[in-house]
Amino acid sequence: MKIREVVDALERFAPLPLQESFDNAGLQTGLTEVEVSGALLCLDVTEKVVDEAIALGCNLIVSHHPLIFHALKRISDENDVQRTVMKAISNKITVVSMHTNMDNARGGVNFKIAEKLSMQNCSFFAEKQVDGIECGSGVVGILPEPLAADDFIVTLKSVFDVECVQCNQLLRRPIRKVAVCGGAGSFLLDSAIKIGADAFLTGEMHYHEYFGREQQIQIAVIGHYQSEQYTNEIFESIIKDACPGVKTYLTKTNTNPIIYL
Repeated sequence: MKIREVVDALERFAPLPLQESFDNAGLQTGLTEVEVSGALLCLDVTEKVVDEAIALGCNLIVSHHPLIFHALKRISDENDVQRTVMKAISNKITVVSMHTNMDNARGGVNFKIAEKLSMQNCSFFAEKQVDGIECGSGVVGILPEPLAADDFIVTLKSVFDVECVQCNQLLRRPIRKVAVCGGAGSFLLDSAIKIGADAFLTGEMHYHEYFGREQQIQIAVIGHYQSEQYTNEIFESIIKDACPGVKTYLTKTNTNPIIYL
């Protein structure tokens, strides 16, 4: 099976037109008309991830975050992105990224977060249509049972393996309806309040965005990496369903650059 067939399967699930205007999803490096020897699935592409692909015999890396996000004016050893691009090309490894198109797709990043919390009746909020495709940057659903705010936070720490959760004042009512947006989702906070969500779960927010929401909604920020860490499971499911026989590997390289001391 050719790499192009794997890429086509991924893009059928999360078409590239669903990506935001600032994004650079899709093919990053390499060739697609070659036989796929294996696919390494990850959140970020770093030199260590490319080394992992080489060790596994994979000539395809599928990432969530694009390797090339900002335009490159040269390819040298000047920084980590350029070095990673050079290493991928020199080892004939194709890199493909499914970023905000996978955020916005039905069954994508936010549906996976909701699945991890066993949320029910999930649907888009702040919904939109792109090329006739229903999509959205956030998902809202219902927890299996109402939780007190402190129990909700404990659940998040367990499910997403986080050392701490950034919150506003703990809500003094049960949490049942939850809005989620992986990554940097603060732009959806007002929309989450408008739809009557009890809690808003995201990966990162700015300091001033926490103000004035006390007892309005429970804000829970778990970290950008932590909120999107299960995206590679989506890639794995797509490839296994559409391209049986292609070897897939979930990366064992933790690329989170933030540590908690």
